[in-house]
Amino acid sequence: MKKIIYCLLVILSVILAAGCVNQGGTTNQPTNTGMTEEKPKVLTISTTTSVYNTGLTEALAQKFKKDYNIILKFIPNGTGGAIKDAESGASDAIIVHAVSEEAKFLNEGYGVNRKVFAYNFFIIVGPKDDPAHIKGLNPIEALKRIYKAGEEGKAIWVSRDDKSGTNVKEITLWKLAGYNYDELKTKKWFRTTGEGMGDTLKYTNEVKGYTLSDIATFLVYKKEGIIPNLEKLVDKGESLTNVYAIIIVNPNKIKGKDFKTAMFLEKWLVSEKGQKFLEEFGKDKYGTTLFYPAVNVLEEKKEPIYKWIVKNGFIKEGDYYYECPEKFIYNTTLKFFKFPVSEIEG
Repeated sequence: MKKIIYCLLVILSVILAAGCVNQGGTTNQPTNTGMTEEKPKVLTISTTTSVYNTGLTEALAQKFKKDYNIILKFIPNGTGGAIKDAESGASDAIIVHAVSEEAKFLNEGYGVNRKVFAYNFFIIVGPKDDPAHIKGLNPIEALKRIYKAGEEGKAIWVSRDDKSGTNVKEITLWKLAGYNYDELKTKKWFRTTGEGMGDTLKYTNEVKGYTLSDIATFLVYKKEGIIPNLEKLVDKGESLTNVYAIIIVNPNKIKGKDFKTAMFLEKWLVSEKGQKFLEEFGKDKYGTTLFYPAVNVLEEKKEPIYKWIVKNGFIKEGDYYYECPEKFIYNTTLKFFKFPVSEIEG
């Protein structure tokens, strides 16, 4: 009898022990902790067509989804269009390359924490036979020759006329050459597309004309055989410096924006990891960097490029050139560059 009671007590103990394990859990049992992926965050960025046409936005989107579970959605547009998108509340940040328009965006209260992260150069491209004979000239002399050849019926110029960063630069260059952009648009040889860089290059290729392009989009389209009639003809001069910046939409101006995730993107772009990513992008396919990292150039004041970046991509106020004027710096520990005007222009 005692033996039977003993056996029953043992069995009962096992059952109770099993019940305790089932209720409290155990460390050596398989669980689904970490198996359910957290819902990804979605960040919308309005951007220039050049970073879109080159595939940079696609590469960034893949990187951020894989490494950070963040979905980057890009709205490709010219700088003017990208700014309008942001002002309407369509995006959390903008990536643009027209400092005069960026300054207006900041001054109107729409943007904060502007950071320069990359640069490359604009180029003037044209037909292989180069009827205006501009190859190797500086951009100002080149435009003067194109004007003369256009008036003689020997050349066609194609303008984006879309308030993009490239268009803003073009207007500035024509002004430096002594011509009024609005008057130029009345000329028969002066064509306008109202389209992005890719479509403008395609049209220029069709009519065998000249146009201003960012070098990255040109290299991509040339490599892919889309613009066989065009060649790079003018690529020299400080005035052709093309500076890219990211600006975060001001969450106090437009409610509901993902400021935190947008700042994560900005910090990544100017980090060592982000700058290395930019440096390597396109090298294997095109044989050259499409977007040069800007941070190290500015930190080490590498001549003459850092001065070119500052002159063409910083906001001049009083005695300083600012990456982001202090009144537009908001809720961040990021450091922003500023240089004395005397240092840059002296």
